[in-house]
Amino acid sequence: MKRLHWYVIKTFLGPFVMTFFICVFILLMQFLWKYVDDLVGKGLDWNILVELLFYASFGLLPWSFPLAMLLASIMTFGELGENYELVAMKSSGISLFRIMKPLIVFAILITLVAFGFSNYLLPHTNLRFTTLLWSVKQQRPELVLKEGVFTSEIDGYSIRVGSKNKKNNMLYDVLIYDHTNNKANESVTVADSGSLRITEDKNFMVLTLYNGENFSEDNQNQLAKGNNFPFRRDKFDKQTINVRVRNFDFQRSDESIFRNSYRMLNIRQLRTAEDSLNTDYKERVQSFLANISYLDPLDRRLYARALANDTLLRSIESKPDTLFNPDTLFAAFPDYTKREVVTNAISSARNNFQEINNIENNLYARKKRINQHEMERHRKFTLSAAVLVFFLIGAPLGAIIRKGGLGMPVVISVLLFILYYIFSMTGEKSAREDVWNMFPGMWFSTFVFLAVGAWLTYKAVTDSSIMASETYVNFFKKVARLKIFRKLFPDEDTSDSE
Repeated sequence: MKRLHWYVIKTFLGPFVMTFFICVFILLMQFLWKYVDDLVGKGLDWNILVELLFYASFGLLPWSFPLAMLLASIMTFGELGENYELVAMKSSGISLFRIMKPLIVFAILITLVAFGFSNYLLPHTNLRFTTLLWSVKQQRPELVLKEGVFTSEIDGYSIRVGSKNKKNNMLYDVLIYDHTNNKANESVTVADSGSLRITEDKNFMVLTLYNGENFSEDNQNQLAKGNNFPFRRDKFDKQTINVRVRNFDFQRSDESIFRNSYRMLNIRQLRTAEDSLNTDYKERVQSFLANISYLDPLDRRLYARALANDTLLRSIESKPDTLFNPDTLFAAFPDYTKREVVTNAISSARNNFQEINNIENNLYARKKRINQHEMERHRKFTLSAAVLVFFLIGAPLGAIIRKGGLGMPVVISVLLFILYYIFSMTGEKSAREDVWNMFPGMWFSTFVFLAVGAWLTYKAVTDSSIMASETYVNFFKKVARLKIFRKLFPDEDTSDSE
């Protein structure tokens, strides 16, 4: 039996390692596609890009473990079934559970490894990745001049070029506005051609212009008579402009900025943060309910002044259980007082409505932050449990379909993973918006796929042919024959049913 277990483990390890790195690579390509606009044109060194991809790949591992486990288990048991090795094992009296036993232990170990990685290592890599990505986004792009478009990436200058020669990097029909020293459009340079380069230390921009003119005017010294201003026009054959540029060198941000974010915390830190946030949230809700006011102070003074009027008081028919009747009080007011009351009431209603909306939005944002912490804490468990759940789905499914390789298993794995992602996002959104409680919302996809895995395991143990096309063909043939029989013999069918 030990030889059989070692054989099954060796058969499984190869596809698992291969599919694991394939999944990481595919998810990493999806990451690059998402952030390509933030990385291109920044002039980043290759070591910065490698470091960013390294940290990003660690953030993708929690999703790579379940997908690799699903694909590898389908491939392993599909290949065993395709080569009739499962049939030989079962004919020897070995059940499917005994064949799966070593891989179940292996899947549990991978589940524990995935949980430890998510709880202890992933928060640190998320902190490094988020800080580095933020630094990259803050990095100013290298100067890229587009044809017919003004570029303001250079401090104090606005440049437009008519056309560019990509072979020799020459610029043609150059127009430059000098906005240094808080100038408006008072200094303009026009040139037939030119070239632009940034020094290696990225501290200076060197702009060389050919065959052009400088136009400048001085608005500071106005003449005594009229609104005439001095104007200067200079022609040149060659002119070199050295401009000091800033913030073109890469600068790392401080990690303390993102240290308290929910994605950078482990389970113990998340629970502590949840307690603090819940306490603050409850205090704010209680304060809001205790201090809410439906009347503006001006309205209260107006009612007090009206109630102090003896004439009005005599005209109000007071009841034992009420201080006054609002309708009778309002009818007793003069017209100008009625207009004042209505105006104040509308203004007070609008102010109270706006205040309640602001407080509601603030409380909603705080509750959403609490939900994010709770979701992150549950996600560390759900993504780890998904490794074992996907094995319980993949192993019996591979034994049923009896197809190895990367063909059918890849298609089925992708479809199942997409369904799992849809169920997971549905549950998470319901939990985030407080439609469902946090536990059923975050564990919704796990429970659904666990039930699917149990059903597939039962079908695999009983040698069910649910993946055979003949099963469905025969089923539809029976349905078609039944419909034809009912059409041909409606009376017999009715009498038989009676």
